[in-house]
Amino acid sequence: MKRNYWRSREKHGWSNRRHSYCPHQSRRPSHDNCTERLELEEPQTPVNAGPSSSGDPSSSSLTQNSVVPELPGFYYDSEKNRYFRLLPGHNNYNPLTKESIQYKAMECKRLRLLEEEENQKKADVACERIFTVNDVEHGGCKYGIINLSGLGKESLTVEMYDNLYFTNRKVNSVCWASLTHPDSHVLLCLMGIAETPGCASLLPASLFSNTYPGDRPGMLCSFKISTAWSCAWCLNPQADNCFSTGLTRRVLVTNVVTGHRQTFGTNSDVLAQQFATQTPVLFNGCRSGEIFSIDVRQRSRKGQSWKAIRLFHDSAVTSIHLLEAEHYLMAADMAGKIKLWDLRTAKCVKQYKGHHNEYAILPLHVKEEEGLLIAVGQDCYTRIWSLQDAHLLRTIPSPHPSSKDAIPSVVFSSRLGGSRGVPGLLMAVKQDLYHFSYN
Repeated sequence: MKRNYWRSREKHGWSNRRHSYCPHQSRRPSHDNCTERLELEEPQTPVNAGPSSSGDPSSSSLTQNSVVPELPGFYYDSEKNRYFRLLPGHNNYNPLTKESIQYKAMECKRLRLLEEEENQKKADVACERIFTVNDVEHGGCKYGIINLSGLGKESLTVEMYDNLYFTNRKVNSVCWASLTHPDSHVLLCLMGIAETPGCASLLPASLFSNTYPGDRPGMLCSFKISTAWSCAWCLNPQADNCFSTGLTRRVLVTNVVTGHRQTFGTNSDVLAQQFATQTPVLFNGCRSGEIFSIDVRQRSRKGQSWKAIRLFHDSAVTSIHLLEAEHYLMAADMAGKIKLWDLRTAKCVKQYKGHHNEYAILPLHVKEEEGLLIAVGQDCYTRIWSLQDAHLLRTIPSPHPSSKDAIPSVVFSSRLGGSRGVPGLLMAVKQDLYHFSYN
């Protein structure tokens, strides 16, 4: 497999333009098609427009950077330095709309960035051990585990098992659970359907991959819950064998051995959760923008007096990640803001700019060993920042046309393929898997 080194991509900054979705295209469109122009009627010269700048780069830059007034019913083409009338719809079809203009511009940018990616190679690989979700055409999902092995001579091999777990119920959240040994189980939070209530199911990893023959299906357990937005497993021995689910306006902490539960009422839906490892403290991110912590050793209380650390975003918090020393917390929200919080002072100390999100629950991936922060936006771009200085290192366009059902899923490993592996990023889009090496 050819290597693809990460390079600085500052010049490919992303504008906060509203995203317009497009249907999946099975064939990549030619980059030349982006230069084709739709037939437009009534070209209009903009007010105060200067001479054509097609042959002068400096004047072209000046024209693009100048403020061009918007005219109702017209579209301004910066390349031709002209206004064009937006054609009225005919039989529910309009060949030129603001959405089609935005999509055309985004596709041109995506294809241009793909051309600049050196030696990108489609791969038939995955990471060391990844829990996977596959949509089924007739409804429902299949869940399984794929394993990587070997990284000699820059090649990876993947093994995916056929005994996939199937459910026709939506799974809102999933995480690894360590009941008998590290990552021995998988915790799934399934939504309720019709008269069937929601539940949190703890399933042995052997059901998905047969990795540990000692695990038996009899070890699985299920707890009835209302709709869960998030879940987390506790690794601290002071709250052994416990997991948390973030529900609508409450947090539920459950001991899988005794069945004992603690309930903490909140004033908002809990969309993101993570336990600390040094102390039995649970961090929660809410739809209201609030982030708070709970010491699960205390008894459940009414009101909000049990909240310890409290932080606030201006939009719904979709992902949180506690850094290794547990003095800092990374959080992302639905306004596209990614902030690093100092838990000792309850202040934001860094912001990582460029992420795009408007309403989706999207994860953050923090790799302290490599000093990287990775996030995929609703615009389907994967962005990689330096943890240390918040500098945007690289922007990777999706290999597929952008759409709401084709947002890439990524995973980064410092040792792809096992202990002898090297750092790399894997990107899954629809049925394809792509590999990006890192040096």
